[in-house]
Amino acid sequence: MNTPVAVVGAGPYGLSTAAHLRARGVPVRVFGRPMVSWRENMPAGMLLKSTPAASTIDAPQAGHTLQDFCDAVGGRRYESDWDILPVETFVRYGEWFQERLVPDLEQVRVVSVDRRSGGYDRRSAGFELKLDSGEQFRARAVVVATGLTGFARLPRELAAAVPDGPSPTGPVSHSSQHRDLSVFAGRDVVVVGAGQSALESAVLLAESGARSVRVVARGRTAVGFGAPPDQQPRLRPETPFGNAWSLYAFTYYAGGFRHLPAPARRYLVRRVLGPLGAWWLRDRFVGRVQVTAGQRIVRARVEDGRPVLTLRAPDGRTGELAADHVLAATGYQVDLAAMDFLGQGLRTGVTVGGGGPRLDAGFGSSVPGLHFTGLPAAASFGPVMRFVCGTEFASRRVAEAVAR
Repeated sequence: MNTPVAVVGAGPYGLSTAAHLRARGVPVRVFGRPMVSWRENMPAGMLLKSTPAASTIDAPQAGHTLQDFCDAVGGRRYESDWDILPVETFVRYGEWFQERLVPDLEQVRVVSVDRRSGGYDRRSAGFELKLDSGEQFRARAVVVATGLTGFARLPRELAAAVPDGPSPTGPVSHSSQHRDLSVFAGRDVVVVGAGQSALESAVLLAESGARSVRVVARGRTAVGFGAPPDQQPRLRPETPFGNAWSLYAFTYYAGGFRHLPAPARRYLVRRVLGPLGAWWLRDRFVGRVQVTAGQRIVRARVEDGRPVLTLRAPDGRTGELAADHVLAATGYQVDLAAMDFLGQGLRTGVTVGGGGPRLDAGFGSSVPGLHFTGLPAAASFGPVMRFVCGTEFASRRVAEAVAR
């Protein structure tokens, strides 16, 4: 029982899971740089779409909420749905959480995870791990909590124009590749997408001095924004994401989601809490950002270093749109192949369905002892796994299953 559990990742889900495992007396080693994706892959000046109630990292004991952090450091208290949380504040909160509950975090990279030869006996060390420090050790279970790393999605039409992949300094990039959008000052930028990432990136580009910013969205109508707190439906249950029966079910009864058919789960993960800007973004967007809606990108090429998009309207007519840069804010897609630290035998042994690994009630995969939490778990437990507040559901169940 002294063989540790390995938690790979030190974002909200990894830290929360590690804290719950420690509270149960389970030996655990945690690897990763704290809050690295939030610190390095989100644009400076970004504000969280999620409310403060949806932004607390779950802990096994009281005293570690977002509000507790604000009180401890003496900063502004974020608690109302009207309070908008800067990403920089959220990163500091995550680091504060880590220092208090996961103080011995090992900031090294896990190079590989493979099954230990000799079977799947849960009572023995089932996995062999290698670190970039050169150390090798055994773990009886592994929890993958690597967040969005490796899952950036680029539509195939854009990918065809940049065979070497998106690049922050090339003609096409993904939104996750930028921390400082001021590098586009004086340039014409096209943002592809219609969700919060696309709309907020467009606003930040405009506010950082881009010469022109245009959002290209394939939806037939103009981009949309959510309703402010005082305009939420009053006869529907409250959730951290707004008032709606569906949101209530997906937030508080996530355990039932995995029993839905795989096509339904895939559709709901993609559509529920889908492309929609935050209510507070509308005033900053209108008048600063141009919108081309209802047109699909059918081709992309690079001419003299500038990207050129061919767009097709619903009536079949096509036109071209050129810019200095295309920023793809096209979200993330779970792909086990992107988790290259998992050995080939492990990856091929994981049963997938609904757009991610098929997980049991304890977030365990078809490989005994291998658990997934955070975004990869959305295919089994629904869209709440895309948000920080999902740690309340996930971490307790992962820790209980591993301890058992």
